[in-house]
Amino acid sequence: MNARENLTIAVAGGTGTLGGAVVDELRKRGHHVRVLSRRSAEHPVDLTTGEGLAGALADCDVAVDASNSTSPKRARATLVDGSRLLLAAEEKAGVGHHVAVSIVGCEKVPIGYYRTKVAQERVVESGPVDWTTVRATQFHELVAGVLAPLARSGLHPLPKARLQTVASAEVARAVADVAERPALRGRVEVAGPEIEDLRDLALQWRAAHRSRVLPLPVMLPGPVGRALRAGALTTDRPDVRGTLTFGQWLTAGR
Repeated sequence: MNARENLTIAVAGGTGTLGGAVVDELRKRGHHVRVLSRRSAEHPVDLTTGEGLAGALADCDVAVDASNSTSPKRARATLVDGSRLLLAAEEKAGVGHHVAVSIVGCEKVPIGYYRTKVAQERVVESGPVDWTTVRATQFHELVAGVLAPLARSGLHPLPKARLQTVASAEVARAVADVAERPALRGRVEVAGPEIEDLRDLALQWRAAHRSRVLPLPVMLPGPVGRALRAGALTTDRPDVRGTLTFGQWLTAGR
């Protein structure tokens, strides 16, 4: 299917790591992009209440939901209840395509945030607007963002976990591709080029930063630990495979 040109696209969470990259990518392609977030100067919205959505979505062709919440208490209100409010506002505004961002394998790891992402996917799939869900593996930026503050303690206490990290910029390009095309009412999976253990990623991080932080292997028990060790958050056959490895991303000084 051919990509459409000169679309008006709203990006909820457009000031975040992925959302900001999606906004930049779509603008490079010539689309008119509206940044929706609490901090947006032109289109401030609150997904937990629906405030600002009607005006922000007026005359939009596509809405990309790259919103997130780092607060466990607010995650469900933002991602699940917020999706309901966003989809209802999209329907009223005549938006033709809702692009949701989710996580590869989220249904396989029994922790609260991933359960919330599964619930968000179900809201989208049963909602009133045609949709496509883009599932991505963990970002290089996320792993680096975990390792850096841990290093300040002098230790890297890490469990075994098979990950397939990917650059957020490569995910953003995949999201932009999806936004330009008609809704699939299905999923597109985006993953990094390599499956590596978290402890090996930490070793690469320490080498890149010349850090003397000490590795501390820990055992993560129960179903969560088993799922991570088994590679629940990876995929052998992604629809889109990134090319930039974690090591290359570190070397580039991202």
